[in-house]
This record gives sequence, C-alpha cells and structure tokens, in this order.
Amino acid sequence: MLVLSRAIGEVISIGDDIAVHVLAIHGTQVKLGVDAPAGAQVHRAEANRVLLERQNAATHPVVVPNP
Repeated sequence: MLVLSRAIGEVISIGDDIAVHVLAIHGTQVKLGVDAPAGAQVHRAEANRVLLERQNAATHPVVVPNP
C-alpha cells in the first residue's frame, strides 16, 4: 500500500487517466473527487459491502414462522 500525504487542492494520479483530487479536509474526514473515464467503475468499499448484502438478502430471504 502506498501512503501519501496531500493538501487541499493537490492531486494524485493513477495511470494516465485517473486523478484523485483532495477537495476538503474537516477534522478526520477528507472529501475526495475522482476523475476517471466514463467506463471506469469507481466505488466506495462500504457501498460494495451493502450491495452484496442486498443481493444476498434477495437470493436468501429470511423466513419468519407464524406463531
């Protein structure tokens, strides 16, 4: 893992066509902007986890027995 320190307004380049911009820093939160080609998929890790949980729930519904 590469660890970088950047200031507001600075950019991290990934390859030739992806750029990550540091937009704001508020306490322990950092706001990033990502420039990537239209076909590139950019996701937050927690969004992928939620999507997988929803897909799993749809394919394996919870059955609640009637009393």
